[in-house]
Amino acid sequence: DLHSFPTRRSSDLRTWQERQIKKISGADDTIRFLNGLGFVENEMVSIISETGGNLIIKVKGSRVAVDKKIAGLILV
Repeated sequence: DLHSFPTRRSSDLRTWQERQIKKISGADDTIRFLNGLGFVENEMVSIISETGGNLIIKVKGSRVAVDKKIAGLILV
């Protein structure tokens, strides 16, 4: 059951650990930006890799590069 995990930042996930987005935090424009990239509540995400403070995150079948600070706004 995906809802039994405690909420945490997506930036804290281990590589290839898949979790469901519970909430996007931050300013309205940041939330809209992340929503436009496919980061929406109830969508599944996983970290593919981390390089130089950036995360490659799989969302909706695509790989998206996101700054680790921004990834921290995606709560899973």
